[in-house]
Amino acid sequence: MNYEWLRRYADLKSALARALAINPDDAFMKLRLAIVEFDSKGDARPFHQTLDSIRATNPVAIRAITDFQVGVAMAERDATATKTALDVHGENPMSFYHDVSFSRSFVEGLIARMRKDEGKARSAFVAARAEQEKVVQAQPNDSRAVCVLGLIEAGLGQKEEALREGRHAIELLPVEKDAMLGVGLVANLAIIAAWVGDTDLAFEQLENIIRHPSDLSYGELKLMPWWDPLRGDPRFEKIVASLVAPKE
Repeated sequence: MNYEWLRRYADLKSALARALAINPDDAFMKLRLAIVEFDSKGDARPFHQTLDSIRATNPVAIRAITDFQVGVAMAERDATATKTALDVHGENPMSFYHDVSFSRSFVEGLIARMRKDEGKARSAFVAARAEQEKVVQAQPNDSRAVCVLGLIEAGLGQKEEALREGRHAIELLPVEKDAMLGVGLVANLAIIAAWVGDTDLAFEQLENIIRHPSDLSYGELKLMPWWDPLRGDPRFEKIVASLVAPKE
């Protein structure tokens, strides 16, 4: 994780290879090694090759690695593959982005949006908001739960509510207090700002993130759909270029 957050990808691959030498059948670790190419180069081919191998040799393990599948399928704008992985995952919350948990309803909203079905997306986000509000009521100081509520509000186009929740999450757990979880909350505020059209705030947060170690990668910025509102802006392209991994 340290190598990942420092974007020391050659060292990361070496460490993961050592882990696999200890436990060659660890499907999670195999996919994590394949994801390095996605993060550093935006290349999902090693992921698909590894996933096909796991399906062929250890299909029972697929259920435990659906978070990876959802993330890559979204990056590829493949709504069908995202839905398939979600169905395998089941009803439990999943974490495919910056260590926060998303309900099935929220992911269904993202899938509907990929399919340009705004009516279904809104219905899914409304359901997700009702679920997340209960989580926040039960755990009002849980910064990750609050930031997810902000993302849902952004998905519903509720600008003021979304930004309020996103900022509140950072107040609950600033980077100065928790360098790892805190920077993930900053990334989520950047997404919230992008979704509600506050591009200046989004870039302010992104500039903040890249000054710190984080799991924000070139592959994520290059491919993930939640950054689409920022594409074409020279500020965004400059940030993406700054995360290009050096040649090994």
